[in-house]
Amino acid sequence: MNKDKENQSAQGLMETASQLLLAPFNLTSGKICAILDGVMGNNVDYADIYFEYGRSEGWSLEEGIVKSGSFNIDQGVGFRAVSGEKTAFAYSDDISLEALESAGNTVKAIGSGHSGQTAQKFGVGFSEKPLYGTSDPLMSIGDGQKVGLLRKIEGFARGLDSRVTQVNVSLGGEYKVVLMARNDGKIVADVRPLVRLSVQVVVDENGRREQGSSGGGGRFGYEYFTDKVVESYARQAVEQALVNLQAKPAPAGSMTVVLGPGWPGVLLHEAIGHGLEGDFNRKGTSAFSGRVGERVGAPGVTVVDDGTMLDRRGSLTIDDEGNKTQCTTLIEDGVLCGYMQDSMNARLMKVPVTGNGRRESYAHVPMPRMTNTYMINGNRDPEEILKSVKNGLYAANFGGGQVDIVSGKFVFSASEAYLIENGRITQPVKGATLIGNGPDVLTRVKMIGDDMALDPGIGTCGKDGQSVPVGVGQPTLRIDDLTVGGTNTN
Repeated sequence: MNKDKENQSAQGLMETASQLLLAPFNLTSGKICAILDGVMGNNVDYADIYFEYGRSEGWSLEEGIVKSGSFNIDQGVGFRAVSGEKTAFAYSDDISLEALESAGNTVKAIGSGHSGQTAQKFGVGFSEKPLYGTSDPLMSIGDGQKVGLLRKIEGFARGLDSRVTQVNVSLGGEYKVVLMARNDGKIVADVRPLVRLSVQVVVDENGRREQGSSGGGGRFGYEYFTDKVVESYARQAVEQALVNLQAKPAPAGSMTVVLGPGWPGVLLHEAIGHGLEGDFNRKGTSAFSGRVGERVGAPGVTVVDDGTMLDRRGSLTIDDEGNKTQCTTLIEDGVLCGYMQDSMNARLMKVPVTGNGRRESYAHVPMPRMTNTYMINGNRDPEEILKSVKNGLYAANFGGGQVDIVSGKFVFSASEAYLIENGRITQPVKGATLIGNGPDVLTRVKMIGDDMALDPGIGTCGKDGQSVPVGVGQPTLRIDDLTVGGTNTN
């Protein structure tokens, strides 16, 4: 993409955002600047205004019947002022000059004797080069086609095996337009499409019922879900359920665990990623606090957070503070390099912003959050890794899990797992949980595959009551002496 096309695309984002968020309410950059200037004159270090317009929908099919179809339109504005470590925040679903002035009067009370700044005159700039398309996914196909897609998936899944007794399919889409104005004079915009499709199946054999799931999505339209794509989702869900029909109780104890590529990176996201977010480390509440420059993982372990990947669910052209996203190396060759930062924590820790300021909506305060977090490839063939294990566990997929940020302790349940016997994947097992400590588990990584894969676009991350879309990934990993909780202790 040449520079002219980049500018045209970025200018188009600004025009779209202005038409939806400013023009209908007779707002201009000059009026916004004046409001910010009034806030900054009250000893406030930093202030920003976040405008948002969004449309979203959800469809679900159960037992051949469309059980739900929802559509929502939401818009509003959030006004934030920061003084030292204190934040004042006000939001409203009324985008008007009066509402902005009222919000400004509310948040400027945060001033507490700091030197403060004045808002700079706005030079309405263009956003960064878009990382995804700007079309509204809700309009990419008709409603009848959406229902037809759900029915097609259900029919295909049922046709794969006579033991399939239940198929649930859900489809969701979102079109979000945001515009951010800051006291430093920067005003930027982004248009963010997002879609996701999920398939869950239940199989029954001689009274034993098991389930499997699959799905995917990203920042594009529904046209992504071609017959080939959705059939692969259905096939994966059915195969996982059938595997679970044959599963025996998982063993328990300390053992070698091999994690598959792709979605198992959710363990990395939870057990390691959250502990590398700037706010936890500024406050000293993370197991990684104060450890920059120290070895926290085995040689070869390199972890990055990359918000710049094209069309990915966790990607953002700009973060929710108007900063350009980037690829941030968090751990390199086992050594901790730094943390993910939003504007406030970066300023207080005196380090650069990394473009990780994220918020669920205009009604929420931004905070340091992950985008697409994954481990870089190693140089081992996945077959070589499996062959190196005499007895162990292979975890191909994960369900839920939890982590304690302060201690780093985690517990994760495997939704699809197998025994490894004499270097081969053999008996499927169920009820396996992986138990460990984030900083410690990285030191137990013994072999790293060359097959790094990202998840199919299904991740949602929760933090302090806010949910945002994210991506995870990793290559095949061998981890020694990891505690496995199971139902079979023999």
